[in-house]
Amino acid sequence: MTQPHPQSQSLLTMPRPSGPAPVSATLLAAVVQYEALGTGSGGAAVARNVAAHVELVEKAHADGARLVLFPELSLTGYELGSFNAPEQEGQPSAWLTDRDPRLQPLRDACARTGTTAVIGAGWREAGGTPRLASLIIGPDGSLRPAFKTHLHGDERELFVAGNGPEILVVDGWRVALAVCADAAQPSHAAAAAESGADVYAVSALYVSGEELRLGLHLGSRSMDHRMFGLLANLGGKTPLGASCGLSGGWGPEGAAVARAAGTGTETIMVNLVRSSLDGYRSGRGA
Repeated sequence: MTQPHPQSQSLLTMPRPSGPAPVSATLLAAVVQYEALGTGSGGAAVARNVAAHVELVEKAHADGARLVLFPELSLTGYELGSFNAPEQEGQPSAWLTDRDPRLQPLRDACARTGTTAVIGAGWREAGGTPRLASLIIGPDGSLRPAFKTHLHGDERELFVAGNGPEILVVDGWRVALAVCADAAQPSHAAAAAESGADVYAVSALYVSGEELRLGLHLGSRSMDHRMFGLLANLGGKTPLGASCGLSGGWGPEGAAVARAAGTGTETIMVNLVRSSLDGYRSGRGA
């Protein structure tokens, strides 16, 4: 009787591997400091900004990025008045929903490039609950919202708060999402760390005069929990003041590793290295 070749037997009888995907040795993230277009025009700004986001995602993909992070309310700018203005028939809304066709070009771009993007928007859930959201668009074009936990000022009158950081997984890396004031609360990053986050990714608006505050927030959150930090700051002029820029990345020791040069639209590439993270977590890099 002829014995099967050992390799053939292995191919026929060995089960396929199961469980989580392996973690890549590096993760290249594109942090987009973004100056929103058409600010003050309400829902009409959404389509313009979606088109610009598509171009930025495609450029980031061409440069090798696997994750693209945009700022808080990147599809409208920080124009809270757009969300409490009366909606008029035939006019586009500033609010986004699950089946909003205006998001389709961006979902198509992520599916076409195999890229994960995080964008900022006002979001209405199916039951009407209003949220200040980060929208996660997966490499298959899927859409999942994550919600700001720590609302402040006029945001409290417009939105319902979320319940803590959302985790997404990119190439095995666990990325916790935060929106602006979330990063000011140590408990938010602590919850992210308890969920096994490797990266604390913040979509925000910090304005001129808040440079020190920005650096302290991202540096301390990264150092305290031995995570990489990413910050995408809204650029240009906003109703809260002019942006201070400084989007970029922080290492698990708390030091900035990449920063934006100006305060307008700019993409900062941040290469996250697993061995560096492991070194600090094991105590070798302490």
